[in-house]
Amino acid sequence: MQSLPASVQDVIDAFARLPGIGPKSASRLAFYLLRAPDELSSTLANALLAIKSATGTCEVCFNITQAENKLCEICASSDRDESLICVVEEPLDVLALERTNAFFGRYHVLHGVLSPIEGIGPDGLKIFELMERLKTGLVKEVILATNPSMEGDATALYLHQKIQPLGIRVTRLARGLPVGGDVEYADQNTLLRALAGRQEMD
Repeated sequence: MQSLPASVQDVIDAFARLPGIGPKSASRLAFYLLRAPDELSSTLANALLAIKSATGTCEVCFNITQAENKLCEICASSDRDESLICVVEEPLDVLALERTNAFFGRYHVLHGVLSPIEGIGPDGLKIFELMERLKTGLVKEVILATNPSMEGDATALYLHQKIQPLGIRVTRLARGLPVGGDVEYADQNTLLRALAGRQEMD
């Protein structure tokens, strides 16, 4: 059986490690790049290097930002309501909610959810940093916008139990979002309904 050159196999293996890309898709991408103009490969390689070197995380909310900026655009804006914080799992969720043009508060990105099976506990998320933000006394409401999954619900319940003693209103996105779905993939109208129909957590 003919084996592929090591350089091609390395590219296939690298693509296959990405989420949502199986061996066949990885092979198609690699062979597409073989046929594509050199400029495309160079642009892709430079972009992949820059995504690490030219980006960082906001010191306040932990959303992604330019490496040279300590704050993201949202945290740096004086137009945002600092008494309202929306807690999300990932930076992509911030983009999804911003597309609704219906939320004017600030965010806090956890960078994951509680998952005992994967060994992710509270210390593996940006929960301590969230609690420190809440101690300022400026925040009046926290919207828990974790995904409506088992892990997302468990994370929301944990945060609710931590935040409630502070006397801050805690709400959860309404179930306009499908169970098992991700915030980043929800359409604009679904997110609008979920934001408008957020509820108190019991």
